[in-house]
Amino acid sequence: MNFPAFVYRQSSYALLAEALLLVLFCGTIDWLSGLEVSMSLFYGIPIMFAIWFGDRKSGLLVAILCGITWWWADILAGHVYSHVWVATWEPASCFGYFAFVAVGGAALKEKHDAVRARIALLEHTQRLEREIIEISEREQRRIGRDLHDGLCQYLAAIGCAAATLRADLLRQDLLEEAAVAEELAELLEKGVVQTRDLARGLVPVPMEEDGLPFALEGLATSVARLQNIDCSFRVQGEVKIGDTSAATHLYRIAQEAINNATRQGHANRIRIALPAEGPLATLSVADNGHGLSRTAAESPGLGLSIMRYRARLVGGEFAMNEPDDGGTRVVCTFPQREWSMEEEDAAA
Repeated sequence: MNFPAFVYRQSSYALLAEALLLVLFCGTIDWLSGLEVSMSLFYGIPIMFAIWFGDRKSGLLVAILCGITWWWADILAGHVYSHVWVATWEPASCFGYFAFVAVGGAALKEKHDAVRARIALLEHTQRLEREIIEISEREQRRIGRDLHDGLCQYLAAIGCAAATLRADLLRQDLLEEAAVAEELAELLEKGVVQTRDLARGLVPVPMEEDGLPFALEGLATSVARLQNIDCSFRVQGEVKIGDTSAATHLYRIAQEAINNATRQGHANRIRIALPAEGPLATLSVADNGHGLSRTAAESPGLGLSIMRYRARLVGGEFAMNEPDDGGTRVVCTFPQREWSMEEEDAAA
């Protein structure tokens, strides 16, 4: 059993009674040891006990009782003072020492409690941040599944109906109407492709071992097609991700970096790389946009903070710099892990 936790669970009266027992124990040892051994320092133990597990008032009360007990043990031991000033100075110095221990211990306890409160607040904040990220990911996955299983199917069905309508119109020699139906079918087909790309962006990483490279390659292809820019992906070596949650965080970092490059940086060339070397792997997104200064000036900074937070969640280091040839480069270096079904189940 954890002793501090056990003591903290006791009532204030029980703690005070235990502190008084410690005082009596110190006083008894002080009396039995005689005048040759000074036990003054050991009286600080019950004082600190009362302050650390109780409060300031209990500590001051125990300090006063320690002074009285010390004086009582001193008299019982037969201590004879040579001068009156010595008889005044020694008790006063001991009482002063006990008061110093009480006041200093109270200040130390307050500082300790403040540090514990800050640590607890930080842990609570980090826990809330993780929960917010997890809730966001769950909602995005739900919306992605709804788009793929719902809207995509409806658009595909309407596209098939438009193709059927075109065939019927051609049989009736209604060429103009058939051309409109064909255009409608083509637009619906493009709508299905864009909806599927959107769904893949919301549910990015499959459960397989090569899920992250596959998802990043799909992201590059989707960005190049939808935004009509030069976007490519390159993987080097064998990249091992411990769980889909970590892979999703890395995917979101790349996704946010691409959004910043196209929206704020106005880039038309983006290079996504995922090289692995030894125990580390690196995700980098480089573009030829306006560069770090203009991009950072136009951005409110929330996306950058989220990318840094996601990098910390996977145990990685995040960096953002401006290469010599211009543009912006976002880099996240993270440790690799062996893939295992146990880790996958734990992540799920």
